[in-house]
Amino acid sequence: MQIEAREEIWPLDKPFRISRGTRSEARVVVVTVTDRQHTGRGEAVPISRYNQSIASVLAQIESIKSETNLDRHRIQELLPAGAARNALDCAFWDLEAKISGKRVWELANIPMVHFLETAFTISLDTPEKMATAAKESANAPILKLKLGGDDVDLARVEAVREAASAARLLVDANESWSPAHYQKIVPVLRGLRVEVIEQPFPADADEVLETLDHPIPVCADESCHTSADLSRLTSRYQMINVKLDKTGGLTEALLLTDRARQSGFKLLIGCMVGTSLSMAPARVLASAADYVDLDGPLLLAGDRDHGLAYENGGISVPSRELWG
Repeated sequence: MQIEAREEIWPLDKPFRISRGTRSEARVVVVTVTDRQHTGRGEAVPISRYNQSIASVLAQIESIKSETNLDRHRIQELLPAGAARNALDCAFWDLEAKISGKRVWELANIPMVHFLETAFTISLDTPEKMATAAKESANAPILKLKLGGDDVDLARVEAVREAASAARLLVDANESWSPAHYQKIVPVLRGLRVEVIEQPFPADADEVLETLDHPIPVCADESCHTSADLSRLTSRYQMINVKLDKTGGLTEALLLTDRARQSGFKLLIGCMVGTSLSMAPARVLASAADYVDLDGPLLLAGDRDHGLAYENGGISVPSRELWG
């Protein structure tokens, strides 16, 4: 088994801002796994919030290349959840599909819905610029608004609601709110028909959710990585955001989604900012999700060949040429 990993840089269409900072490019790690006859690919996005870098992810992958009998089950034991394991895991799934001639969803026994609506994310900005972005995304049935925990948050949502009266709205605070901000803003957000609030508080301080009302469902993102996190989230969240760069690949993500459903959580299938190769494995999970947020390629200046088709606010299944 031969494994190779490399960095790729994909410029964004425009700068993308959240509460923690701004980026103008997506830096990803692409892994190929070959048995000399077939080749599988996987892509991951190292995230500094989780103490990852391109260098650290490449080093993790390099550290296991000399191991024998490598497959997606073995790497669950060798590597922690995160971007490195994600790229490898997805490459092994792709390789299995190539060898078997079956699609990944057939191997995983998952019924696929062939057209799903996906949210489109509006970057954190002034109310006026976010409203303009909403107007430019008039075909998007679901808009996800990045918020910043400041006094302008409410004006941002009001401006977008006015610009996109028919759109379904989700908001994502990326750990930036205080309890006082939450209590002040949430009743108004409900009146603006916001359907989900994602990660309002820092992951290490989210126990405050046990003491607050939840008139709008609250979704765990930074607070939920793998199935091991679920037990402490049940009295705090109603939904979890499943991202393969957090779970460490599709293998753990399948386990997480199954156990989350059993525990009564709703599911949002999300992504980091990457190409269609990052989105394709998550698209397998999306058929059974309550919300889908796999818009990463729409934020890029250009996508890779055989990329996912995005039309009328929806997302297609991946082609064999892309993945799986």
